[in-house]
Amino acid sequence: MRVLRVSHSAVVDEWRGRERALAEAGVDVAVVCARSWHAGGVEVRLRARPGERVIGAHTIGRHPALFVYDPRPLWHALGERWDVLDLHEEPFALATAEVLLLRALRRRRDRPPVVLYTAQNLRKRYPVPFRWFERWALRATAGVSACNSEAARIVEEKGFAGHARVIPLGVDLQRFRPVEAEGETATTDAAGPAGAVTVGFVGRLVPEKGLRVLLDALTREPRLRLRAAGTGPLGTELPSLAAAARVADRVELVGAVDPDDIPAFLRSVDVLAVPSLPTPSWTEQFGRVAVEAMACGVPVVSSDAGALPDVVGGAGIVVPAGDAGALVEALLAAAGPRAEELRASGAARAAACSWEAVARDYLDLYRTVRHEASGAAASSSAAASAGSPVEVVVVAYGSPDLLRRALEPVTELPVTVVDNSSMPEIAAVCSELGVRYLDPGRNAGFAAGVNVALADRLVPGADVLLLNPDAAISPADIERLERALRARDDLASVGPVQVDDHGMPARVDWWLPSPSGTWLEALGLARLRRDPAYVIGSVLLLRAEALAQVGGFDERFFLYAEEADWAYRAHRLGWRHAAVPEARAMHVGAGTGGDPRRREAHFHASQERYLRKHYGAVGWQWARLGQWIGATARAVVLPGDRGAAARRRAAIYRLGPVRVEARFRPASEGRAA
Repeated sequence: MRVLRVSHSAVVDEWRGRERALAEAGVDVAVVCARSWHAGGVEVRLRARPGERVIGAHTIGRHPALFVYDPRPLWHALGERWDVLDLHEEPFALATAEVLLLRALRRRRDRPPVVLYTAQNLRKRYPVPFRWFERWALRATAGVSACNSEAARIVEEKGFAGHARVIPLGVDLQRFRPVEAEGETATTDAAGPAGAVTVGFVGRLVPEKGLRVLLDALTREPRLRLRAAGTGPLGTELPSLAAAARVADRVELVGAVDPDDIPAFLRSVDVLAVPSLPTPSWTEQFGRVAVEAMACGVPVVSSDAGALPDVVGGAGIVVPAGDAGALVEALLAAAGPRAEELRASGAARAAACSWEAVARDYLDLYRTVRHEASGAAASSSAAASAGSPVEVVVVAYGSPDLLRRALEPVTELPVTVVDNSSMPEIAAVCSELGVRYLDPGRNAGFAAGVNVALADRLVPGADVLLLNPDAAISPADIERLERALRARDDLASVGPVQVDDHGMPARVDWWLPSPSGTWLEALGLARLRRDPAYVIGSVLLLRAEALAQVGGFDERFFLYAEEADWAYRAHRLGWRHAAVPEARAMHVGAGTGGDPRRREAHFHASQERYLRKHYGAVGWQWARLGQWIGATARAVVLPGDRGAAARRRAAIYRLGPVRVEARFRPASEGRAA
């Protein structure tokens, strides 16, 4: 695999550890980075190691979001054939727009899929044109790596079609090692009385880093001593602040520390404190120093600002931001009775953030955006070709007799039933048939039920068959679906022909909703629609590789349109969907659906959510007008029940489907199609 990475921060030698680890894993990787950059308070100039393919480019501007590269090195590099373009810049950044524009102008037929990076874990609405850059980038990208979970959620909410991967920032475990590995003696330059606890701090000396909270902690506990490394606006104030708090004799300010000396500094303290305080415009996006301290065998205590609970939680102690009392208790515990426990858990967390582990995560992401099997999916794909079963997921809501009929043909396969109704009768059926039963404890809808099963797989990496409890399919037809799915590399989902109890066929493949499609149908010109197609979710086989890239279902869709939303997101990422005429399933339809008026309200409300999500408020209003005009026209010309149904639809769209749906809440119905 050939990967081109673009990252201004790769000018820092240590931060190219990812590329070196990828190269060791067999990836042909090249890097375009800034020729020089202001990092960590000092000017850093590019110095490539022997054998590294690193291209330095001049940059105009110094802010990470407001600079551009000299386009010539990028233009030259983009002229080569690459399997992945990994753009390690924020989606809203000028440099991101520049690289995407150059990629488009190159007009190569084999343009590589793009992977973006984000750390932004505050929900911000950027001014024009950065808002446009962000929207364009998120629609153009095939994958996103985020260094914290909140940043991943934000880019998904802002329009990225797939599942953003949370991949930590890397740490060099050869540099950051415990005292024992270095053969050093654990000492501290600030000698203190017996029982003293030396608390370390590394970072910018600014108010939001929580230094005043640390001083408050020292006033509360005389055993605490502080060693602070770093520079910043508070550097000149801290001595007077410490003196005013009467703790000056227990505070040591060591100033700027050379990056090569950071490991030794960390090993000189008993516990590292990261007491950051979030502000409306800033919070911690990762906290690499916490992982570096863990790698050095130093326990860590942090606040709950931003991403710190993701990084420190489970491997250190997390306290509420600004709570000096809780900070004191945690520091004493981390340096005392919990020290060995925290050193062990910290070492495990550091290992998960090693450059080798980070490179594996990136390689897995690269394979995913290329629609290749990766990780568990790779072994599962090989097993599938050898005849291993798919995994079946059923989201049930009542109707145990129908559920039994759905399950009996597939009991030899790995099956999970998610019971949105929490009925003992459903649990009894599952126990009798020997299938796994999961009770989420609430009815959050079909999409949420599917996600419960996807989060706890019986066969990780296997293809997944979604099966309605009012449908049934034979193992032979499942095999036909699997063969059809695997016959084409670009298929994300396939579904069988469906018939009802009387053998009457029902249509299973439909156009994805769109404002233009709505108007064509309203004008009687549906034959002119060119929207991509999808297959309804009552019996639907999902490809493992597509699930890995697209992710689970959007739980904002309580009932209906969740499979259309998933299919459209997959379509944007280069996947297709198809019906399989050779496979057949029986589907009662509305077998578990309850009140038809409520079902109708859910259906149209889901259409509104879908169109708002993918086409915005203007697109939705345009589609709504088309629906209302079309339904009103049919209400005038159609007689009897068909005319009455058209009048109901016109009323729903005049009032607003989501508003109409709210009249039926609390929603208690389950999935039926």
